[in-house]
Amino acid sequence: MKIVLQRTKKASVTVNEEVIGAIDHGFVLLVGITHGDTIDDAKYLAEKIVNLRVFEDDNGKMNHSLKDVEGQILSISQFTLYGDCRKGRRPNFMEAAPPDTAEPLYDAFNELLRSQGVPVETGSFGAMMDVQLVNDGPVTLIVESQSGKK
Repeated sequence: MKIVLQRTKKASVTVNEEVIGAIDHGFVLLVGITHGDTIDDAKYLAEKIVNLRVFEDDNGKMNHSLKDVEGQILSISQFTLYGDCRKGRRPNFMEAAPPDTAEPLYDAFNELLRSQGVPVETGSFGAMMDVQLVNDGPVTLIVESQSGKK
């Protein structure tokens, strides 16, 4: 699994001109799933993300986690994270897991985040979505599961 994490002051996702998810401060997660990803990858990433210390303390140091600041998550499925642009002019998405594999793992990942006590809003798997966010910092990180590292 590969996740682009963006620290945000607020964010929302819209499908068919209807806001289906919105958060205040926290993280926007763009979540990509590849072949061979498992529930263990989802567990690893859920624990890593909610405890990642990327929020400033009173001294301006990144010492606080999402849990510490009572932040929220907006989780968006993003198969294009596994787009390969090395050849030609059109990305190849062969590394992205098919929807029947990716969707249940994406849903499980979101439930694992919630089980850590973090409010989670989501987009709509497979839908065309408009995502709006106000980057905080900006702080943007790529977080990968252990099996996703190459």
